[in-house]
Amino acid sequence: MNPSLQRLSLAALCAALLLASCAARPEYDVILRGGTVYDGSGGPGAVADLAIKDDLIAAIGDLSNAKGETELDVKGLAVSPGFINMMCWANESLIEDGRSQSDIRQGVTLEVMGEGHSMGPLNERMKKEMQEEQGDIRYTVEWTTLGEYLQFLERRGVSPNVASFIGAATPRIYVIGYDDRAPTPAELLQMQDLVRQAMREGALGIASSLVYPPGFFAKTTELVALAKVAAEHDGLYISHLRSEGEELEEAVQELLTIARQANIRAEIYHLKAAGKENWPKMDRVIATVEKARAEGLHVTADMYTYPAGSTGLIASMPPWSQDGGFRAALKRFQDPATRKRIAHEMRTSRKGWENMYLQAGSADGVLLVGFRNEKLKPLTGKRLSEIARMRGRSPEETAMDLIVEDDSEIGTVYFSQSEDNLRKQIQLPWVSFCSDSPSLAPEGVFLQRSVHPRAYGSFARLLARYVRDEKLIPIEEAVRKLAALPAENLRLDRRGLLKQGYFADVVAFDPARIQDHATWEKPHQYATGVAHVFVNGVQVLKDGDHTGAKPGRFIRGPGFKPAAPGA
Repeated sequence: MNPSLQRLSLAALCAALLLASCAARPEYDVILRGGTVYDGSGGPGAVADLAIKDDLIAAIGDLSNAKGETELDVKGLAVSPGFINMMCWANESLIEDGRSQSDIRQGVTLEVMGEGHSMGPLNERMKKEMQEEQGDIRYTVEWTTLGEYLQFLERRGVSPNVASFIGAATPRIYVIGYDDRAPTPAELLQMQDLVRQAMREGALGIASSLVYPPGFFAKTTELVALAKVAAEHDGLYISHLRSEGEELEEAVQELLTIARQANIRAEIYHLKAAGKENWPKMDRVIATVEKARAEGLHVTADMYTYPAGSTGLIASMPPWSQDGGFRAALKRFQDPATRKRIAHEMRTSRKGWENMYLQAGSADGVLLVGFRNEKLKPLTGKRLSEIARMRGRSPEETAMDLIVEDDSEIGTVYFSQSEDNLRKQIQLPWVSFCSDSPSLAPEGVFLQRSVHPRAYGSFARLLARYVRDEKLIPIEEAVRKLAALPAENLRLDRRGLLKQGYFADVVAFDPARIQDHATWEKPHQYATGVAHVFVNGVQVLKDGDHTGAKPGRFIRGPGFKPAAPGA
């Protein structure tokens, strides 16, 4: 053959081999093929492929000619943005187990913390208290600021993304402790500086919890002053209202006052009307919020999908009994004259504080789920009324005795809400969802106490019971409220939607099979029906099983200001 032709043929062959090699090389890291894509906008689903490259969504559509290093057949599954848990208590559970199993298995890809109290900023006194008051989960406090805590989680390794508000009580405790008094002007400036620091570190806003001391001791003017700082950084004011029962409507008005005076967006934590006599107030609360929204105020809410709440047994006692902190409360619970007064107020007092004992109707509506003392753990899962009968004491005396013996606030479930109100709230376009719980696993240290079933089922229960079975809202609206709505309210960067260029937090679940299984009697049971979960492009759930991957990141709020080099 002519040497020139031979060289030409060889070059052509090399080019063909190169083209074949390029054609065979995967264009994407992952392609999910043939699922029904609900992009989070609220629009109807459409069958499409979705491709992930690095940590981003690279393409959505007909990708039949494209190749992925990993390809998943998701025909028959819904493909959605990762769900955002607007309020969780995974602060410590993620230190113990970063896999976040109970939430990842429901499609949650972002855990939002900070209701009332946050994991920073801390002074040395607060660090010592945090170390001493630990229960089953033990850890060393290696951080000082809120940003440092979230970075600590990221370095340690967590499967979901993490974010936090600064709790309004935290700067109060930092500056003035647990006393029932207003801060001086100088102290308030110091508290504002702590909020400013947290916002610059990436806090999402400021969160109050006004039924629990010392948050209860904060007046509206104090909250406005702190919220103004958060507003400077486009943060959100979010609140467990001062009352969810007797004075619910007044508490909503306080939230609106703070929003107006601080010029800040606002959200109601876990919207509810607690106590049967208060259930009719929900219609008026909804009307009040919608009127404020129509007037241009940015007001939203979140909720969990159960008719019972959970907090400490100590929440059954009047706030004055906790002036000065938990140790001061323990002394009062052991003083005969003070005990008599506390018991009387537990049985009769409804004005001026949130009496969760009365909201539950009776001691039969109070379920004890979290003890610290090994000798008391056999009482886990019993009603307060049952324990009182066992001990031959009144329920009120029994409650104080148990707190003293356990040396803790004692995890408690209060049955106080209405299923009819839950259904109304689910249908509101401005309501997103939360678990109000730690993220757990039915193993190890987590089995040392019971828990509210919402820890394992709040999101799956929405999609199973209220979307599929009762058809309260269509699946596309549920996805919007689980992902895009909270992402918008939190001002998150490129999250909450399935959109090219957005971060690849992606869930594939079976709408026909998704189901919560946790019950009051047996809460430590995973939800089922979620097949695959990706966080920042990394698969953390595959065919319903956790992969062990921990690609979660500290997600910063809109006020984040990177530290100057060398600072």
